[in-house]
Amino acid sequence: MTRDSKTAVGRRDFLRALGAGAGVAVTAAAPLATPAHADSETNDEKRKARYQANSANIQTFYRVNRYPS
Repeated sequence: MTRDSKTAVGRRDFLRALGAGAGVAVTAAAPLATPAHADSETNDEKRKARYQANSANIQTFYRVNRYPS
C-alpha cells in the first residue's frame, strides 16, 4: 500500500505561517507600548496658546503656498 497523504509542511507554507504569526504579534504588542512622556505637561502648559498667526514662519508658509490668482 502506498501513502498518498503527506503531512510534511512545505517551505512556503511555513514562511507564510511565520509571517502571519509575526503580524499578529506586532498588532497585539502595539497597545502595550506607551510613550514615557505621555503626561509630562502640566495643565497650564496644555492650555496655553500655541498657534501664532503673525509669526514669521506662519506668514512665510501662507506666502509660499498661496494659490495663483
